[in-house]
Amino acid sequence: MNQPLLDPAGASAPAQSRSARPWLAQYDPGVPASLCPYPPRTLLDVLGENASLRPDHPALWFHGATLSWSELVKLSDAFAAALARLDVRPGDRVALLLPNCPQAVICQLGAWKAGAIVVPLNPLYSQRELAHALGVAGATVAVTLSRVYGALKAIQEQTVVKHVAVTNIKAFLPPLKRLLFTLLREKREGHRTTIQPADHRLADLLRPNAGEGPTADPRPEDPALLMFTGGTTGPPKAAVSSHHALFQSATQIFTWFQDVAEPWTDANLLLMPLFHTYGNIGTFGVALVGRQKMALVPDPRDLDSLMDTIKRVRPAYLCGVPTLFIALLNHPLASPDRFRCFKLCISGAAPLLAETRQRFAAITGARMLEGYALTESVMAAVLTPLGRDAPPGAVGLPLPDVVLRIVDPTDGETARPAGQVGEICIQAPQLMLGYWEQPEATGTVLRDGWLHTGDLGFLDPEGYLHVVDRLKDLIKPSGFQVWPREVEEVIAAHPDVAEVGVAGVPDTYQGEAVKAWVVPVEGAALTAEGLQAYCRRRLVAYKVPRYIVFRHSLPRSSVGKVLRRALAAEDEAPPG
Repeated sequence: MNQPLLDPAGASAPAQSRSARPWLAQYDPGVPASLCPYPPRTLLDVLGENASLRPDHPALWFHGATLSWSELVKLSDAFAAALARLDVRPGDRVALLLPNCPQAVICQLGAWKAGAIVVPLNPLYSQRELAHALGVAGATVAVTLSRVYGALKAIQEQTVVKHVAVTNIKAFLPPLKRLLFTLLREKREGHRTTIQPADHRLADLLRPNAGEGPTADPRPEDPALLMFTGGTTGPPKAAVSSHHALFQSATQIFTWFQDVAEPWTDANLLLMPLFHTYGNIGTFGVALVGRQKMALVPDPRDLDSLMDTIKRVRPAYLCGVPTLFIALLNHPLASPDRFRCFKLCISGAAPLLAETRQRFAAITGARMLEGYALTESVMAAVLTPLGRDAPPGAVGLPLPDVVLRIVDPTDGETARPAGQVGEICIQAPQLMLGYWEQPEATGTVLRDGWLHTGDLGFLDPEGYLHVVDRLKDLIKPSGFQVWPREVEEVIAAHPDVAEVGVAGVPDTYQGEAVKAWVVPVEGAALTAEGLQAYCRRRLVAYKVPRYIVFRHSLPRSSVGKVLRRALAAEDEAPPG
């Protein structure tokens, strides 16, 4: 067994009594109720310690090429110095329009070393989305993939971006793969571009200059990340996290897994994007704290490449979303031999169906866990314990120093007892500082030290959290209350259904009706009438979808979450 990072013997007791936190009795042996007081450390401190202890140990793996911890330190030092030459000062924002590649890790760490706040952005953003995000963040520097360079230049005048640095995805590939990419893919896939004289090549900025290095030493309380929310309930907002919050969150998660973790030996598959809190904190931050080699996956949709990475790296951990697990199960190379390397498989960002969990656990032999977190909670919140199965429908237990309560969603204050549905509220030391330059929106969700999530759920008597749905997704046919997730679970269990999304749509008879958008299994002969009959045997009448349509695919967020609002927005009011 590995020793915990922090000594719980010196921890101060959390604010609530133990009896008010029934989940503590369900913790795995050795997991402390609290890790307080957290040392005043940042992930940069962890990076420096890792490089000091094992400078030549591999930190990153990318399509066969590796970077050691000491190389990662040197390259991020060089980028910090380059930012200083570009007049970046502490508190300035540096945007990264990059997939999961070594450049993204180097630039995030280097920007922190310059005292900047990092703004990871989805490189697949449309020009409108990109202009909005850069405008909200007020980023003065943007590092972009060559393939995205044209889109950034098209909207640069709408922003305050002064400096653009460009990199090619091939920059850190092994020599032979780099050559083959140049010959066969670079031009065809749009990676070859001409850089304007005023802009910079990232490779030039990463060349170290004698006597130059980090220009700032961020304090734990300083802002570190400006992370955009998913935008599933409205325009994305930018949640600001401190350096200490990132360290705290990563430490909580690693402590949860410490009994199976082997620092310096384990590899972590970094396939969730760094522009999402799941990838940036839940995987990258945990890998730093856990001293794990990170295998970077730039495009998890390229399943053949992902399967090759799994074969070559033999990662111990797979953090993903339900759609990824389904896709891997359906891959022709899926087999116990390929997947037996995994110790833990963790699903988040969207509900994991029981059937998917059981199938993936069977083929991997790994512990299959589920979690619940938000960008605003700075990732760490709720996870399934390692040593016992959660009750059906539960997503897990609050992590050390995380406190949950369920309140009446109408007044946001009245506590609801075990088993009663209400709004999920979170209290934890690592909550976001707030939404960037949006004090009114911040005050709506952060009240008296509690994060009001906008999610509906309940705590069972043992302290397990059951997430019911988004408060704004609640459907009210004829005044009844219907949670879309419950209907989705029923329909998804049908053997001929591959995927499903459920939302409310206007209806002249019911006021609002339940509608299901269904992707059938290939070759299946599903009918709306047959599926409705199937639902009637499993749901009360008002929960049965009044309308069912079949589609080839469902709209999804960047991390695979079905966008119910997008489905509902596409829909016209059906006739009465």
